[in-house]
Amino acid sequence: MADNGRGESDGAYDVTDIPAWDEGPKSMEESGAMENSSTPTVFKDKMHQVRKSFKGSIRRMGEKSPLSLKNKGSTSKKMGNTPDLLAHTPPSPNLSIGSSSPHKSAGDPSQSPQVQKHQPSHSRTQSDSVIVFGDELPKKQGPGRWSFRLGSKKDKTGAQTSKQEQLEVLTENWAPTEEMKPEVTEEAVEVPISYTLPEIPVAPLSVMQINKLIEMEVLEEAYLNLLSLRKEFQHERTALGEEDSPVELAHKEKDLSLLYNALRTKLNAIVRQSCALPSRNKELLVHVACIIQEEEKREGDLGGMSGWRDAWRDAVKEGLKDTVKGVHLNSHEESASWLAVHLGLLGKAVVEDLEKVKTELVNSYPLSFNVFETYTLCCHEVVGEHLKRLLEKVTEMRDYHALLDFIIHRYTSEKIMGSISLQPELKEEQRTLKMDEDFMNKIKTGYCTRVQVEMRSSLDKVIELEHEEMWKDSNEPEIDEDSYNSHIHMDIWTNIKGKAQATRRLDMKLEQNVVRCCLEELKQFPERFESAFVQWSSALTDSSLWAVYHITYINSFSALKEHMEGYRDTCPQQMEQLGKEVDGLVHRLSQTLLERFQTDAKPFLRRMLTRKWLSTDEDFQQLTTRIENLSKQCKHMSSQHAEALVSEVHYFVVKEYVSQLMKNNYSCKNRKNEKAASKMSEQWGELRELFQEMNSSQNWLYPVGDHLSKIVGQRNKSEIKNNLKPLVNDYPDISKKHLSAVLYFRGMSRGRERQVILQKLSELKRLHKISGKTEHALFTEIQPAVNTDCLANLPFSCFSMLIPDS
Repeated sequence: MADNGRGESDGAYDVTDIPAWDEGPKSMEESGAMENSSTPTVFKDKMHQVRKSFKGSIRRMGEKSPLSLKNKGSTSKKMGNTPDLLAHTPPSPNLSIGSSSPHKSAGDPSQSPQVQKHQPSHSRTQSDSVIVFGDELPKKQGPGRWSFRLGSKKDKTGAQTSKQEQLEVLTENWAPTEEMKPEVTEEAVEVPISYTLPEIPVAPLSVMQINKLIEMEVLEEAYLNLLSLRKEFQHERTALGEEDSPVELAHKEKDLSLLYNALRTKLNAIVRQSCALPSRNKELLVHVACIIQEEEKREGDLGGMSGWRDAWRDAVKEGLKDTVKGVHLNSHEESASWLAVHLGLLGKAVVEDLEKVKTELVNSYPLSFNVFETYTLCCHEVVGEHLKRLLEKVTEMRDYHALLDFIIHRYTSEKIMGSISLQPELKEEQRTLKMDEDFMNKIKTGYCTRVQVEMRSSLDKVIELEHEEMWKDSNEPEIDEDSYNSHIHMDIWTNIKGKAQATRRLDMKLEQNVVRCCLEELKQFPERFESAFVQWSSALTDSSLWAVYHITYINSFSALKEHMEGYRDTCPQQMEQLGKEVDGLVHRLSQTLLERFQTDAKPFLRRMLTRKWLSTDEDFQQLTTRIENLSKQCKHMSSQHAEALVSEVHYFVVKEYVSQLMKNNYSCKNRKNEKAASKMSEQWGELRELFQEMNSSQNWLYPVGDHLSKIVGQRNKSEIKNNLKPLVNDYPDISKKHLSAVLYFRGMSRGRERQVILQKLSELKRLHKISGKTEHALFTEIQPAVNTDCLANLPFSCFSMLIPDS
């Protein structure tokens, strides 16, 4: 072994070669005697124990060193042969306690405590942070801190410090007792992060060695050697001036670039995994933060890289992206609630990450990094980007709603950003997930579109359900509160109301748009329903059940319109259109019901006031039976539409009955007019009772039967003209043709009395016309028969010459 304590050419010390510590024990004792002549013998024993302990420690360190060269005789292209490397090995910085450097825990020859003779000013300290030279006492360091020793003048002139002084300090502070053995990191007290960059080695390690340190996450030592290499490059480049760089310098510049890229990649990986592995990485993050700050100080200098803080923020964001990607996501084929479930898990994952940042990672960074705020903002960005990708998969209304609800409510709620575990660091103004307006409008537009599509689908299902439950087996509708009832209006109303209420929590304006979309689709429903109902009911043979169905749907759609009136203020245009469509359907159903009654009743009405009618009541009984059936049915119709239908039926019956008088089908002879008048009066009385019971509003129709029956039944022809005034007052639209038909039925087809009666009618009508009282019209709607008797309508003056003088 060489006298200077240098190892073999392979660069590794033998475990028995303990430089500096075993050399010159005599001189050390003598030196100790000069310092303190009263040193007892016990001190020598302690020194012997210390030396023995360090021998064993260095032996173990040598066995574990990853940088020891195992193949003797190997050379390094960058660093030269091993002896030179050892001769010019840079001083090792005082590494942090949390570092995993093999140079701290292993017997690397480059960290030998021996002071090299070639470079006494750069002698290395022991790798453990509690081992110091000079007068400084060893200090306990906090866990996860870059605690660099601030050397005194005596420390900086370490080459002038004798080995005896070093050993004295070590002897005083490193007595091999059990109390000194517990790990310092576990007893450390948290202190604010502050550091001083250790001395940069004069000669850097080789590129491969630095890269190996980076790979092994020995960040501090790798970075110091990288700075040393960068410093060499800067000196060499500056020395060249404006001359072209030689190939070796270009290679060194490329090596620097590769090493910086490797360092940044490693730092990014550590930051990216910091939430996934907080316990493992939180101490490494101390080195990460310090490296970033050092590089920011040197930004712009030759040979370095820029944008370290941005790269750190990108790594934070990438780590959060990894978290988001790891959240379980089913497809919509696997689960109808795939998105709602995923968003719930996403919120949970976000909270867990931010909790780790708050409790485990924040203390690894200086305050200037604003770690928690940065993670929160990055979280907002990552979640926002993730939601944009999710939107591409959304196709159903419930998923659009889940997405909107997550953004507007759930994300800021106490379950996610408002979680107690994130307070008070997370301020209320920082909780909101701010998405751009175009994206929000895209979600809302898609939501409204799906609302309209689903509304149409649900309305189609209403028709299908009605067919299955009612039409298919011709089931009679239920009676609810004395009205025929169908579930249609309630199904539709609750459907729209549910959509509106669910949207109201999200956005009031969106609620209006949703209701508008529903009404736009609903206004087309009455026509579609009518088409399906008519197609089915046209084959229904039971006329009574047919009428019941019509009444049921008159009630249902009338109720639907009433329910929807609540949206008139917010959607007036759509409600106006819907109202027209519903009113149109109700009117058509009512008219169909009226027409069916008219079709059934007309055959019996046409046989009124005929010879057969005079002798039998069969036709009238059939007529009253149908009116009574309709009356029973109308009792289960909404009052508004029942009254309108009854009025229509009343008018139709009266008009058709009176019309039979105008047809000249029969003329009473031989005093049969009295019998006919009696029968007319009786039937009109019965009809009056029926329509009064049905609450007909056509009260003005009741007197016509009495007026006509009195004219028909009057025995004295001359008295007929006295009955005209009440008739004209109630029905001023009666004409001479109408009265002629009545007189014909009575048996007065011609004669002077007939002409006198007609003349009287003309006078009364003229007087009534002057008064201008014309409220109702009955006879104008009745076409009288044409009288074929050419003498019937001649004026009375034409017959005066034929009358003998009295």
